[in-house]
Amino acid sequence: MRMELISEPGDAARPDEDFAALSVPASGQGGALVVLDGVTPPEGDDGCLHSVHWFCARLGGALTELSVSRRDLTLREILAGALRRTAEVHAATCDLSHPRTPQATVVLARWSEATVEYLVLSDSVLLAEAPDGTVTALLDDRLARVPRAALASDAIADATVRNKEGGFFTAAADPSVAARAVTGELPRTAVRTLVALTDGATRWTEKFRQGDWTDLFTLVRKEGAAALVERVRALEDADRERREHLGRSKTHDDATVVYVGL
Repeated sequence: MRMELISEPGDAARPDEDFAALSVPASGQGGALVVLDGVTPPEGDDGCLHSVHWFCARLGGALTELSVSRRDLTLREILAGALRRTAEVHAATCDLSHPRTPQATVVLARWSEATVEYLVLSDSVLLAEAPDGTVTALLDDRLARVPRAALASDAIADATVRNKEGGFFTAAADPSVAARAVTGELPRTAVRTLVALTDGATRWTEKFRQGDWTDLFTLVRKEGAAALVERVRALEDADRERREHLGRSKTHDDATVVYVGL
């Protein structure tokens, strides 16, 4: 079984706010992967004493443990339980109702001898390759469908579309958001490989238009996860003056890639 995991911060002076974990075998069979992309808050008060990377470490640890130990729970139940557990740790000290309380995008996948389950919340991506080489992108595309005007500023987004009906959802403090996640199940025989990516890595396809999801998958399979991140960094460096045109709020973003050959 080939497995790769790389996570590189967008800024060496700041902690990486992504989280990634792999577990094989999970409860004696199959395995599980967890990928989170912490949402960097704007400057100012977010109601919480804790950092985004603290939140992702707590939430990611809980998701990993529950995915491995509680195969009787659905992935939505696991996400809800992990959010509840994380919120309980700092509810007494922090305002978890604040729209910018620490939060993250989520990709979960869990496989057994019979099935592959998946969950995606917000704009991280899971790619599934079939035995015939067909690559399917398992996405939560709600953020991409939000009108650009609603994302013109952090204040507008927080008031109108962030974790709101008709907008998009992230994993923060409310466990009910788990019901909003995109979930599904595939036969194990229909999946040969999984690749999970945060949006710092998917820029190769989504921002720089270097190829489609199949092309991105092929790059990772042939050259490795690190090669994709290197390509993204080179494109970012060469295109600094077009940040706004390309819809990038940062020159570089934390980039995580997880590859699992089943």
